[in-house]
Amino acid sequence: MKPEISVIVSTYNSPAWLEKVIVGYQQQLFKNFELIIADDGSSSETVDLIEKYKEVAFFEIIHVWHEDKGFRKTEILNKAILKASAAYLLFTDGDCIPRNDFLEVHVEEREQGCFLSGGYFKLPMNISQLISVEDIIAQHCFDISWLLEQGLKTSIKNLKISSKGKRAQLLNRITPTKPTWNGHNASGWKKDILAANGFDMRMQYGGEDRELGERLFNRGVVSKQIRYSAICVHLDHKRGYVKPEMIEKNKAIRKETKDKKLQVTTFGIEQLEA
Repeated sequence: MKPEISVIVSTYNSPAWLEKVIVGYQQQLFKNFELIIADDGSSSETVDLIEKYKEVAFFEIIHVWHEDKGFRKTEILNKAILKASAAYLLFTDGDCIPRNDFLEVHVEEREQGCFLSGGYFKLPMNISQLISVEDIIAQHCFDISWLLEQGLKTSIKNLKISSKGKRAQLLNRITPTKPTWNGHNASGWKKDILAANGFDMRMQYGGEDRELGERLFNRGVVSKQIRYSAICVHLDHKRGYVKPEMIEKNKAIRKETKDKKLQVTTFGIEQLEA
């Protein structure tokens, strides 16, 4: 059966976190999907992990890899898009564990001419490390009482993980956060993404995902807020690859996209194929 949704997960040398994410997809209530791991040059430890789960997962796992030549996330994401067989694509990261209804929400909420904008619930390092495979299977890491027992601080932000159903829908409507394209939790139609020529491969860390969303906006694609409905927990990690010049370069590209109302990048998927 052809998958109804292709899930594209970016990763780079974080096999311990990636394993927790894959286990999260094994718990999904919605079953008709494929998992594409967009790997920005990880070592053999990640390759071995993926091969292990290819043998036991109920869904197909496709590993898209290229050589490590620095931060090239946008390029590997474009390569993964070309491997996707579903008409609908969901993008997330290899440090975001999905709740068991994560894909169900994305599939139910999708609309033509629209992309979905989700968020994440960020965990501190100590809780990120102690979450076990068993905790993911039991969905403990999405239980606010369990998280508080592990030392999570009380905060208004905890509503993001403790709200469900009509309450979550209400919060989606009233949140002041704009529904942008967020690389850790966003989905849209493959045809719309291809029409915008995918991700701009000049971009490095810092808003590289949102720039695609800005081009989709310029094409007339609208966004829909699901940050309180499509829940994933974000595992903490260091960001030693981030450099100020990356941020400034990306800001300049995004400014040009907004100022000129660009609908297509000339540094995207078509150039990759060439």
